[in-house]
Amino acid sequence: MSQSIRAILFDLDGVITDTAEFHYQAWQALADAEGIPFDRKANEKLRGVSRRESLRLLLNGRTISPEQEEAWLERKNRHYQQLLQQLTPNDLLPGVPALLEEIRSAGLKMAIVSASHNTPIVLERLQIAERFDVVIAGPEADAAPGRNRPKPAPDLFLLAAERLGVPPWQCLVVEDAESGVEGARKAGMVTVGIGPRERVGAADLVFPSLEDVTLAQLLYAATWSVAEPGFDPAQQRRWESTLTIGNGRLGVRGSLEERFPGDQPSTLIHGLWDDAPIVYTELANAFDWTALDLWIDGEPFRMDRGMVQFYSRRLDLRSGELRRHLYWTTPAGATVQLSFRRVASVSEPNGAGLRLEVTPLDRPVTVRVRARIDGVVENDGLLHWRNLEQGERAGVAYLRGETRRTHKVLVEAMTVRQSGPAAPVRYLDAPYNPSFEMTQQLDIDQCWGIEKLVAIYTDRDTAEPLAAALTKALELGEAGYAGLYASARAALGEFWAESDVVIEGDDAAQRGVRHGLYQLRIAAAQDERVSIAAKSLSGFGYRGHVFWDTETFILPFFIYTQPQLARNLLMYRWHTIGGARKKARDNGYQGAQYPWESAETGEEVTPRWVPSPKGEELIRIWCGDIELHITADIAYAIHQYWRVTGDDAFMAGPGAQIILEGARFWESRVEPDRPRPGQYSISDVIGPDEYHEHVNNNAFTNAMVRWHLRTAVELLDWLHRHAPTRAAHLEKALELSQERLARWRHIADNLVLLRDPDTGLIEQFEGFFQLKEVDWPAFANRTKSMQALLGIEGANAHQVLKQPDVLLLFALLPESFGQKDLRVNWDYYCPRTDHTYGSSLGPAIHAWLAARLGMPEEAYTHFMRAALVDIEDVRGNTNEGIHAASAGGVWQALVFGFAGVHWTASGELVAAPQLPPHWKRLAFAVQAHGKRFTFDLRQGESVATAPP
Repeated sequence: MSQSIRAILFDLDGVITDTAEFHYQAWQALADAEGIPFDRKANEKLRGVSRRESLRLLLNGRTISPEQEEAWLERKNRHYQQLLQQLTPNDLLPGVPALLEEIRSAGLKMAIVSASHNTPIVLERLQIAERFDVVIAGPEADAAPGRNRPKPAPDLFLLAAERLGVPPWQCLVVEDAESGVEGARKAGMVTVGIGPRERVGAADLVFPSLEDVTLAQLLYAATWSVAEPGFDPAQQRRWESTLTIGNGRLGVRGSLEERFPGDQPSTLIHGLWDDAPIVYTELANAFDWTALDLWIDGEPFRMDRGMVQFYSRRLDLRSGELRRHLYWTTPAGATVQLSFRRVASVSEPNGAGLRLEVTPLDRPVTVRVRARIDGVVENDGLLHWRNLEQGERAGVAYLRGETRRTHKVLVEAMTVRQSGPAAPVRYLDAPYNPSFEMTQQLDIDQCWGIEKLVAIYTDRDTAEPLAAALTKALELGEAGYAGLYASARAALGEFWAESDVVIEGDDAAQRGVRHGLYQLRIAAAQDERVSIAAKSLSGFGYRGHVFWDTETFILPFFIYTQPQLARNLLMYRWHTIGGARKKARDNGYQGAQYPWESAETGEEVTPRWVPSPKGEELIRIWCGDIELHITADIAYAIHQYWRVTGDDAFMAGPGAQIILEGARFWESRVEPDRPRPGQYSISDVIGPDEYHEHVNNNAFTNAMVRWHLRTAVELLDWLHRHAPTRAAHLEKALELSQERLARWRHIADNLVLLRDPDTGLIEQFEGFFQLKEVDWPAFANRTKSMQALLGIEGANAHQVLKQPDVLLLFALLPESFGQKDLRVNWDYYCPRTDHTYGSSLGPAIHAWLAARLGMPEEAYTHFMRAALVDIEDVRGNTNEGIHAASAGGVWQALVFGFAGVHWTASGELVAAPQLPPHWKRLAFAVQAHGKRFTFDLRQGESVATAPP
């Protein structure tokens, strides 16, 4: 599904030409003649509204007869038309002629959308009428009864899209008035505002004028949002994941407020763990705060009832707001315009809100709304809540419960607000569904707004979550949805200012990158006892468990752009080191062995058995037993954080202890290599390539262990020089004698690494080169992973990789291998990798390394598999949650791959760009040692700005 723009819709006045002065003079003449106070300041209120509405604003409360109204409107219009005779093509605003020509040459469609009856005259005088495929003006709008409401209604924009034959979500609107921007947004279109930000600041992109603005700059506005292309029940779960919103503490899937069969609504909250006996530990699905029931003349609103005439849903990445707009006709024939908005703010971790607007279009209707907190929630059939208690206090409804086995307390409390006509609010004490209900009779075009503000607390937040939730709900209610939205946009604005990556020349890549970075940010908590799961907080995939994904793929983005959040993520490993010690002890080893899958305590929570895809048998999962490299991966991440931030306090404290206790584990885990006397082996493991189990001397594992042991020795030496008291304490507590340190060095120097000294080719594990080759052409049109096609044992017996294994070493440890070695191993392993249906972790790494090899076009192919993995559901499993590690890998591919950012031997941060040929610019900033470095890279040139 392409998110590309196919049509551009222009307002006329103030965008194409400026007849505002003519309008002002005409209104001024009428006002002077009738003795009505009027000036240029008052005239600003008339911008973008219809002639009749302008007259109402001019009258400012005065009343005149209907006959006078028509006569005055005619007088104003005659005067205005006389002034229009002065127009010539020279009155096109600067930049407009060139822009229209560029759009036409690019093959995009164009339309004028204006409520003015004088639009044809203006276009004729400007001699540009033939340039537009469609003109929606006063007479055109009059020809579409029931669909011709003036802006800020979306009607005229939707009519233009229909006549252009382009879906609304593929239209971009250029407007200079707040009402026009609002109408276009309600039509589900991308918006560009022309003029001062205070007037058109709600637009996706704002320019002071169209002078020197290019088509590419206009289209860039669409890179700040992701649109759902209509409602498809078969695709709803994948869009629920893609359109997840959140605030760093909780994630809310993009399910519909009114619910739909087969949906999977969820609010997942960091730290809200519960145990399912025999099965697994998982994040418990919190009460559904988004639930909202709607009736029109007694008919329940649902997407599969009545008729949906228009549908648009769009996630705004600048604010984190999810917007849905539609026209719905009831089975009885009444049509209403519905607008749903929801948002959570990074600066308000305990709050969230939504807003519904209902507007009858063709007849008066009776509208009933029930805002609920739904306590009947599940995790794929598992129920986690008990002892539910509910009630209402001072206009706040609440629901309290606790998890069945971990006894964690959750409270959600809500208050409601209304705009437009106010209806009485009635509390309903429905079982496990405390609700507020309102009923209102609405006339045609009368808009009723209902806001639901929700406070969410657990006993991790406070000892009194109920009291806190009740208080916070009232605070949120006072600020209203507008206040919550403003705080969300401001907080994300700060994030984007620090962390955005700009790509010019590739809007699809830009949108994919921003969507991934947004999802990473809303999964990162200001809480050092939680981490980011493989599926973030966007779905039930992997049950909210934390893998090596966090440290290896996600963490570098935060290290270089949000170092405090990176520190929090690493502190999670410190707070869970007890579980790692227990795992090592239970397995007969020393030190700390980190689990493959981690939850609250750091104990191993990888399921030992899972059903096969068809449910016919149970499959043994060995990762929790023998995928060991995660302990070294965590040590590597800690060292990388320290190297970039210079956070000596962290390294001397938690960081050093994690690294040293991990080294003690490796010392006890390695074994003498019998075929090679004097060397050491690590047997019976799984490397990053999980298609191969129970292998010996996996190259990635062994190389990372070698690095870990050497780093531990160097770290202790650093501690002696910079924190001698801490060094002495750790030596005593961990029994770090000189003999032990010498043993670590000896193991590191003699741990088996199967590298051909002549060619530099590294064997992935013992015996890999003797495995069968895959007949790749026979699988060219596959739609499944190679493991699914060959079977578990079949894949284990072939030279086929799930993801980079040996090659990942060249990304993480570039100083240990030369460019020639990289080329040799790339040529061998890349063609043997299941790029399309293997692991989503792989494509970004392949993109990074291909760029390092000077192959930006091949790198780009891999890169786009990763960048679009969730927007286009590349792997067909986005329904389980977004691919957080892929999003982190995409950032690394951009910064370390295409930009070539690296540290020199002298400690400088420099770039060696390899941009795809069609990219015009790649720009971003990173932080290192408390300083901000900016990189602005273009074809053939680059600018790096470092602080003094």
